[in-house]
Amino acid sequence: MSSPQSSSGRFADLLTQPGLRERVELRSRFGLMAFHGGALEKATDVVGAEVAERTGSSYYEVWHPEVEPEVEKVPHLPSTEVDPAQSGALTTFMAHVETVVTLHGYGREDRRWSILLGGRNRSLAAHVAARFREDLPGYDVVDDLEAIPRGLRGQHPRNPVNLAAGGGLQIELPPTIRWNWEERGWSDWADVGRALDTEALIDSLVWAIHTWR
Repeated sequence: MSSPQSSSGRFADLLTQPGLRERVELRSRFGLMAFHGGALEKATDVVGAEVAERTGSSYYEVWHPEVEPEVEKVPHLPSTEVDPAQSGALTTFMAHVETVVTLHGYGREDRRWSILLGGRNRSLAAHVAARFREDLPGYDVVDDLEAIPRGLRGQHPRNPVNLAAGGGLQIELPPTIRWNWEERGWSDWADVGRALDTEALIDSLVWAIHTWR
């Protein structure tokens, strides 16, 4: 693994925050990441952890605790500052995997039903997109980079999704697929059960990884 390194030490500082948890599980050379998990981009860690377990993939997670909104916001670092040089766990993970999928959550009023597939491994993006379109017909699956907002394309060389030798796929999930509409809460968050759309997403990504290559 070789990559330009972040000039900031903010990721190392973030990892010292009370309640924040870093997790790494090494399995196959295919990996999944959810480094904005927990209270930050809710349910992304739920999807990443289960897909990794069911496919025998390696997994890296940063779980962010809930904070009192009147005191502060949950700290959100851009992906370009999630630097392996500042985390032994992430260094170990990136040295082990050859191809990665990162799970992110995003929210834009004009794209409430759009799943965006960025990252530099475009053949993997096309493969996953084809399965998503079959399994998730209520969503607009976008794998044309020109149709994805520039800040959500996952093309920066310091983005961890692009550090593995085989490149990776960045999946941006809208709130609609992470929200349990019946229980009015985030899927699998706190006492809320899993939403049907979240379950369908997990099943679809599991199939896509099993059939990759």
